[in-house]
Formats: sequence, structure tokens, C-alpha cells
Amino acid sequence: MKKQTIRNVDVQGKRVFLRVDYNVQFINGQILDDHRLRESVATIWALRGNGAKVIICSHRGRPHGEVVPELSNRPVAEHLSTLVEEPIAFVDACVGPKARAAIERMTPGDVLMLENVRFHREEEENDASFAAELASLADVYVNDAFGTAHREHASIVGVPRHIPGVAGLLLEREVDYLSRVSEDPERPFALVLGGAKVADKIAILQHLQRNADVVLIGGAIANTFLKAQGIDVGASLVEDDRIDTALEVMRQAAKGNHLRLVLPRDVVIADGQGENVRTVSVNRVPPGFRILDVGQSTLDDFRAVLQSARTVVWNGPMGLFEREPFDHGSLEVAHILGAIKATTVVGGGETAAAVARAGVSDRISHVSTGGGASLAMLQGEVLPGVDVLLDVPEPAARAR
Repeated sequence: MKKQTIRNVDVQGKRVFLRVDYNVQFINGQILDDHRLRESVATIWALRGNGAKVIICSHRGRPHGEVVPELSNRPVAEHLSTLVEEPIAFVDACVGPKARAAIERMTPGDVLMLENVRFHREEEENDASFAAELASLADVYVNDAFGTAHREHASIVGVPRHIPGVAGLLLEREVDYLSRVSEDPERPFALVLGGAKVADKIAILQHLQRNADVVLIGGAIANTFLKAQGIDVGASLVEDDRIDTALEVMRQAAKGNHLRLVLPRDVVIADGQGENVRTVSVNRVPPGFRILDVGQSTLDDFRAVLQSARTVVWNGPMGLFEREPFDHGSLEVAHILGAIKATTVVGGGETAAAVARAGVSDRISHVSTGGGASLAMLQGEVLPGVDVLLDVPEPAARAR
């Protein structure tokens, strides 16, 4: 990436405002998934090791500017302490006298977590005064919150307009991987698209199709492509206003250029109550039944295609992933990606969850911590939270 990182700044004895994305859930005091926390630990260690006073800022949930106790960052700080293997202090404020007093007590190497920044409505409004108040707490800004780097919020784009802003190690790695697969992937390059919204995936496809060799389509978006072919998909979820878009994609692929589309040929269906589950050909979906996953023959097709790929990007589950038995297709694709010799990049919350449940996270080259942010990058968008950071200086011209 062409942005400066924590390697480019001296943080010894300085107050570092570290924006992270710790938007995690707890049930009965137990964190459901600490992937985002674990991925940020390297940045925290690096800052501590270089003598910084690390001030962690994050949001949780959507409190809409109200104080919601169950969305406090306190349990996050407690869990983070176990990962960093050092005590993490917590203050139940992110601005004001209480936050300032806690920061003034810090010594080099200390880590302090602020309260949920979204308890202030000014955060999502990107209020200039609120951003300035946050910035006044620190000397240097570090963004390691890839998951929210597509948001124009005060702690994402406002603070680094007041103090020098650089990227953390996680943000650097996310942007590096997603830029590489978008701009210069090793080929053959396969794109696996699932989920429900054709609009989101079409934008990815339009951006990546110049490099993609094959696109494998599952999930609810496949229903729209099937209907565009004149196939009756019963009561399945379909975006009728995207039929023409799907047709245009298929026309482009049929023109004989390098792009090949692989659509489901069998699917797992159920009736309106989610019962009477069976696997049928895509041409044999009865009235009133819904397509809820890809079938085994389709998975065999996917496996055969992916065996020869050198780069694979997967975004979006293959079916109704949150319900058994309709999670099988997503889990099987995760196993396929975990077994092939290729650069594999997984983006999106549910897709990352499928990889984790399949137990193959350590065999995937990169599992993104950001759903919306990874989607935006794969669509070719510039992330505001990255764009605002300091550029790497251009090399000085040689004297003649």
C-alpha cells in the first residue's frame, strides 16, 4: 500500500490513538468470535514495544448516540487482556475530563480502552468538533479498523485531519491482499460469489471481470441468474429488477472472451416451512419450494474448477448458512479452498464464519475482518478511512 504505517512514525513516549473495529458480540459474558481482536494484537504489541501510550477506540453495535450498557467496551477490554497477556485499563468515557485523567496517568507501554465511541451521536455524523476533541487526546493516529474503513465517521476520517494518521499492521495487510487480488492476481483467477444481493456482487464482478477467468455463483444471487435463463425457481428469493443485469453478464461470458460462468445445476430446496428438504435439478423446483443451498453435483463442479486456480476470492455464502442443513454448501466450499494450493482470500462476515466453522481458517491465505469494507474494495472503491492517512513520500528526484 502507498500509505504510511506504524513503521514510519516514532511513537516513543507518545499518546497513540488506535482506532480498531471491536464490534463483537457477547452472550452470557462469553465472546462469540474474537477474530477481530486477535488480528489486532500484533499492532498493539508493536506500539507497546516502541514505547507508545496506546489509547484504543472502538464502537460496538448501533446505540444511535445513546448509552446502552450492554454495548459497553468494558468486557472487550477484559477479553483483550487475555490475548495481549497484559492488563488493559478501561475508562467509561471516550472524551471529557474522565478520559483525559485516565490518559494522563498512562506511562509508555500502557494500554487504555475508551468507552464505545458510538455512545455519542457525533461519531456517525462525523461532527468536526467531536473529531477535534478525540484528536486532542493523542499525538498520533493509527487506523487498524479495516472493518469500518469504508465509513466516514469522526474517529475514522475526522481525527487524522488533526493529527498525523498512519495504518496499523492489520489495515496494511487487509489493503495489501485485497489490492493484490483486485489488480494483479496470479492466474487462473477464480471468483466465488454468493449471498443474497445481486447488486453488490455485480459491482464486484464488473470490477474484477477483466482479471477473472471463472466466476462460480451460488447463494440467492444464483436464483436471479437461473430465472434470467428462463428457469422456474419456485418461491425462491429473486431480484426481479436485476434480471437484465444477470442477462448482460451471461451475454458477456458467452461472447467467447476469457470469462466463464459456473452456475448451479442442482440445488437443495424446502417448502415454505423449511421442511420437506430434498436435492433436485435446477429445472425441477416445485411450486412453493425455495432454493436454500447448492447441491452436491454443483459442489463437485466447483471443486473441479477450483483445483487449477492460483488465486481465489470468495464473498458470500452458498445458501441459508445460518440454518442446518442449508449450511452444507458453504462449509464444503470452505473445505475446498482450504485444500487447494492457491492464494485464497475470503471476505464478508458470513463467509468468514463459514471458514471458521469448517475449521480451515489457518489454511486460508487471508480472512478479511471487514464485510462492507472488503466488499467496497473488491468493487474498486477507495476507502475513506485509508484515503485520509498520510501518503508514503515520493522518492526525491536524483540531482543531475
